[in-house]
Amino acid sequence: MTEYAHPEVLVDTDWVKQNLGKPGIKLVEVDVDTKAYDAGHIAGSVGFNWQSQLQDQVRRDIISKQEFEKLLSAAGVSPSDTVILYGDNNNWFASYAFWLFKMYGHQDVRLMNGGRVKWLNESDKELTAEPTKITPTQYRASEPDLSLRTLLPEVLKVQTEKRHNLVDVRSPDEFTGKVIAPPGMTETAQRGGHIPGAKSIPWSTAANPDGTFKSADELRKIYLEEKGVDPQKDTIAYCRIGERSSHTWVVLKYLLGLPNVKNYDGSWTEYGSIVGAPIEK
Repeated sequence: MTEYAHPEVLVDTDWVKQNLGKPGIKLVEVDVDTKAYDAGHIAGSVGFNWQSQLQDQVRRDIISKQEFEKLLSAAGVSPSDTVILYGDNNNWFASYAFWLFKMYGHQDVRLMNGGRVKWLNESDKELTAEPTKITPTQYRASEPDLSLRTLLPEVLKVQTEKRHNLVDVRSPDEFTGKVIAPPGMTETAQRGGHIPGAKSIPWSTAANPDGTFKSADELRKIYLEEKGVDPQKDTIAYCRIGERSSHTWVVLKYLLGLPNVKNYDGSWTEYGSIVGAPIEK
């Protein structure tokens, strides 16, 4: 069996349990909001609200370097710490945080494979509602690594050149334009469909039933062989608001080791609302 290109970015739930409380290891739960964290979380972890803490609420953008430094300082994280991220929804929002940590240059950040659900389904794993005691730090981040991110002008350019892999990780119904948003979620774009030339590879094809990532061999078969993602081309992943595409970004860049993979976090919310932008259904 082939190993992941970067197996060090994943830790399993047993590893997390064995390393709880050790110096230099910080656990962060990242969910769409903090309701689940407040009800019960892994001992010693801090909770990040994806909606209000990892996104600029005015600009609909990632938080700035200064905001990232403030957030991590208040969470007691140091640049030298090993940060373990986990969360709900198959680690969608934890993957977004992983992307953001990499963007701002944190050296050792990892995902707990399987996320919150896997931890909850294991009988020897516990949660606590006790608040985590935090000693604030003075976190300093790097300037953002923009090679990990795609903005709209680049997307408009590459979809006409057809020299990139465009990977749409939404559901098949979102891809075809039958629906604009998943059930229960607000429709934030005005039109349905997909970016011309994009391949439909739902994020869920990369996940096992327990929420963990599939093996390297399985992922290679799905993305490279069956769906035809060309590892020699630059790749852009997108979804609706950037969280599911972060999950696929981890798969392509770190588990399969594709050399140049970017996350288009503007995703369909932005692209599907642009006047005159070409769309396929």
